[in-house]
Amino acid sequence: MTRVLIVDDQALLRASFRLLVDNEPDLTVVGEAGTGAEAVALAASLEPDVVLMDIRMPEVDGIEATRRLNGPKVLVLTTFGLDEYVFGALRAGASGFLLKDTPPAELLTAIRVVASGESLLSPSVTRQLIAEFVRRPSSPAVRGLERLTEREKEVLLLIARGLSNAEIMAALHVSTGTVKTHIGNLLAKLHARDRAQLVIAAYESGLV
Repeated sequence: MTRVLIVDDQALLRASFRLLVDNEPDLTVVGEAGTGAEAVALAASLEPDVVLMDIRMPEVDGIEATRRLNGPKVLVLTTFGLDEYVFGALRAGASGFLLKDTPPAELLTAIRVVASGESLLSPSVTRQLIAEFVRRPSSPAVRGLERLTEREKEVLLLIARGLSNAEIMAALHVSTGTVKTHIGNLLAKLHARDRAQLVIAAYESGLV
């Protein structure tokens, strides 16, 4: 059973998400929070697997709350698409994001994907991330980049372009196990928590 904490400053939205999630046999809502500070406190006591995190909240916003969380996967929910808030949430450790008007079935799938340890970054998201990095000044060097093999760099580039494991497997003509091994090596060498942070590392390193 995947335990979900819902964080949004609008009570009506929280109730809607709770109803949707609790109707699934493999998902359960363990709590609701209306602020980032409340989310951090509840996450520590309730130990959810996934936090549905609103970005724009009073006092402690979703970015700072994501940064303070230790353990649960964070799926950011936003009304505004990919802006500086979502970018900041990904850097703070979020595993992906969705628009609040995402169809219910896609939201449920996203919760399961994030809970399984994957990240939710579509090609459209990565294109916007590229545009964001083009606009920004140069970032400091990414730690561990020099330890990557040429094949690992290839895999990192494909991840940054939004390809799934199956698509990477097809592009490189390798097995699923090989792709997973490369991704595991990338996570270790680049000190990344998940796939989302690998995407950030690819852009910050200048590989993309």
